[in-house]
Amino acid sequence: MQFLEGLNDAQKKAVLSTDGPLLIVAGAGAGKTKTIVHRMCHLIENGVAPSQILAVTFTNKAAKEMRERTIAQIQHIPAALREGTAPFVSTFHSLGVFLLRKFGAYDGMVKRFTILDDSDSMSLIKESLQYFGLDPKQNEPRSIRSLISRSANALLTPDNLLSESNPHYRLTGQVWKRYTALKKEQKALDFDDLLLETVKLLEENEIARTWCHDTWHYIHIDEYQDTNEVQYRIARALAGDRKNLCVVGDSDQSIYSWRGANIKNILEFEHDYPEATVVLLEENYRSTKTVIAAANEIVNKNTYRTPKQLFTNNADGDLISVYAAYDENDEAKFIVERCIEQIDSGVAPDDIAILFRTNFQSRALEEAFLSYGIPYQVLGVRFFERREVKDVLSYIRAAQNPDSLIDIKRTINTPVRGIGKVTIANLFTHGQESLSGKAAVSVKQFFELLERIREFSDIHSVSETIKYIIVESGMQRAYKEDKVDGEERLENLEELVTLGLRYDHFEGGEGLEKLLEDATLMSDQDNLDNNAAKGGVKLMTIHAAKGLEFGVVFVTGLEHGLFPHERDSKLTGADAEEERRLMYVAVTRARRKLYLTYASMRTIFGMRDVRMPSEFLMDVPDEYIMRESRDGEAGFTVYL
Repeated sequence: MQFLEGLNDAQKKAVLSTDGPLLIVAGAGAGKTKTIVHRMCHLIENGVAPSQILAVTFTNKAAKEMRERTIAQIQHIPAALREGTAPFVSTFHSLGVFLLRKFGAYDGMVKRFTILDDSDSMSLIKESLQYFGLDPKQNEPRSIRSLISRSANALLTPDNLLSESNPHYRLTGQVWKRYTALKKEQKALDFDDLLLETVKLLEENEIARTWCHDTWHYIHIDEYQDTNEVQYRIARALAGDRKNLCVVGDSDQSIYSWRGANIKNILEFEHDYPEATVVLLEENYRSTKTVIAAANEIVNKNTYRTPKQLFTNNADGDLISVYAAYDENDEAKFIVERCIEQIDSGVAPDDIAILFRTNFQSRALEEAFLSYGIPYQVLGVRFFERREVKDVLSYIRAAQNPDSLIDIKRTINTPVRGIGKVTIANLFTHGQESLSGKAAVSVKQFFELLERIREFSDIHSVSETIKYIIVESGMQRAYKEDKVDGEERLENLEELVTLGLRYDHFEGGEGLEKLLEDATLMSDQDNLDNNAAKGGVKLMTIHAAKGLEFGVVFVTGLEHGLFPHERDSKLTGADAEEERRLMYVAVTRARRKLYLTYASMRTIFGMRDVRMPSEFLMDVPDEYIMRESRDGEAGFTVYL
């Protein structure tokens, strides 16, 4: 029973509830990951094989942390019980990749497929529009892609959209059909397909479903409040008749309805599984009493939630600082000045986070940090999105899958080989035999290069293969000759080789497949770890901050119409309460010190506008608040 040590009573109950459905309602900072890890280790300690346990979460960062903590803990279990293996810990998308590569996508027909990232998907959407003689510039491809994604995750089909009266829906349905055909031709899946094909596999393929049930006897789903309809169906299918399904989440932290998350999945778990055990984790280990009291006041006004009251045995802590800025520039200067004070007092810059509701707010903040010379990092600029890195990955994919036209298009003239658009069009329309002259020679040499890369990768490591591509493709020579930004691009490619070392221990082509999978499924939060050495204050949206914590947190732009967002006034039911849940998430990121700021004037879309303080500021009782001003500045005070 060693895995009950150090747990509170509620956590112990969750660990000991091993059989049947279990709902763990875990408040912010209540130790949910620790509880899941100890539960899995307790199962192993009591005779369950590690290979029979599956845990699924949403981000690579969360999966990595859970996997590492589990492996560290099971070392304390006798070797005879742990079989030398560990539970299968994965994201939903990575689980989909694993199952589809094992059993095949597209009705089991394709086991080696390309995973499309966002830019790849957009290229095919534009190509689909052009197929119907439509100009992508006139038809908003991103809006079409977004509607396709939302519809797919609601388990709708192109025909559902084609039957709508709305012209945009009908156009999207038409484009969706062509987009689907292009993906199938190229043996490619987008992010949505990884889930859709997986639920189809689990519900329709008895062999695959039986294998899963025979393999995984205990299922854990983290962040259950963020699941959409497809992920909900995957969870149900995996649970099977045993129903050993443990879901962990918090209705108060459901903030992704705009991308299909359905809060009803967690609120109605007991309806789906009437025999379920329910455990509330209400003790917060992260924040001060002051922060927790404010968080409770904010979220208790919601009605679509599982009632609970966070508490903590931590210190009372500092009061919450509130600053009424004159405008966004004054707000940004105040924030940087307080950051300097915190850093001077010993707080590490990367333990400070500036949170905002929408991305445009970062501009004034970035200018202020630059002007004061304070290092900062904006979450969202990903290593794998850099052009030269994507080029190398496309070479790998094109070599592995010659049917991937997206990757052929990207690499055939990278670096420049004198292969023009007309030649490429003729190649794809009429085939290689239709070409002549220098164009035919260049194209022939390109495909010979892809074949050499494939043969080289069969007998060499991932890092050696990346080096080979950089040299043999001509990229190294081209960037050495580029005096503008060639040096930086080469440094990024060198970093890619370094990253490749992590995959060198895999056998055969598994290492390259794993690299491509990880690169494509990398999330914004994963970028924090990749750039940890750079340090600096973190600037990010509140959505991107979910799951993270910092010693010092600034929640900015607390103005009516900005946060809560103006669209909130048009929503009803649980959706209308999402902005308040978002505020709750923002506040509970803070361990020690919380700042709330707003501006009385703000320039939005080029228009200077008078702003009113957010209603969320009114929710925090005065006894928890300290109003601040900038030394030497006139300021602009609005009393709440």
